[in-house]
Amino acid sequence: MVDRRLYLHLATWLGQWPAGPGLHVVRSYRRALPAWDGRLRPAIAVGDGSGTVLSVAARHVPAVRVLAGRSERQLIAGLPAAVDHPGWVCHEDVFRWTLDPAPLPDVGEWVASTEPGLPRWLRLFDREVLVVRGADGRYLAGAAIKRHDAHGHELAVGTAREARGRGLARRLVARAARRVLDGGAVPTYRHDPANVASARVAEAAGFADRGWRSYGVYPP
Repeated sequence: MVDRRLYLHLATWLGQWPAGPGLHVVRSYRRALPAWDGRLRPAIAVGDGSGTVLSVAARHVPAVRVLAGRSERQLIAGLPAAVDHPGWVCHEDVFRWTLDPAPLPDVGEWVASTEPGLPRWLRLFDREVLVVRGADGRYLAGAAIKRHDAHGHELAVGTAREARGRGLARRLVARAARRVLDGGAVPTYRHDPANVASARVAEAAGFADRGWRSYGVYPP
C-alpha cells in the first residue's frame, strides 16, 4: 500500500494517481505553471512498475495520446515536440522514495543559498540548503530540497570532485530526508539509470529501488 503522503504528492503533482495498468495520459494545470526553479516542466511521468501516469497541459493531451500509442522509444523521442518544446530534452530517471532514511550521522549545516562560495546549482533554491565545507571554508558537498507540492519534496545532492569517496553525499541525503519527513512530506530522489554513483548514494541513504521509473521534458 502506498503511503498517503506519496499518494497525495503524485495525485497533486501529476493530476492523477494511482496509474492502473498501462500508460495514462492525463491533464494538469501544473504543467503550464513554473516549477520549483521558476521554469516549466511541460511533461512529467511516473510509473510504479505496472502503470504510468504521464501528465501534460490540457491542450497537449490529444497529441500526446496519439504519440503514446506508438513505441516507448518513439514516445520519449517525440514528447518534447508534442508539448510545444522541440528544442528541450526528455530525461528518463529511476524514481525512489523513502519513509525510513538510513540512520547515518548528520553532516553539514543548513545555510542560505545566497552564501558566498556555493556552486551555481545550489543558488537555484530559494530556501536553506545543506552544505559541508572544508577546514578552509571551501564547499565540499551540498544537498537541497525541490518542493514540488505540500506532500512531496525531491532531494538533490552534489559533491566536489576532491571530496568524493568520503560518504558525504549519502549522509547529506539521509539528513535532508529526515527534515522532509519531519515537515510532513515524503522525500523522493531521482537519478539517471546509468548514474551508478547516484544510485549507490540513494541506496545507502535508505532510498531503495522499487522498480519505479519517471521521465519528463526539461529545459536544455
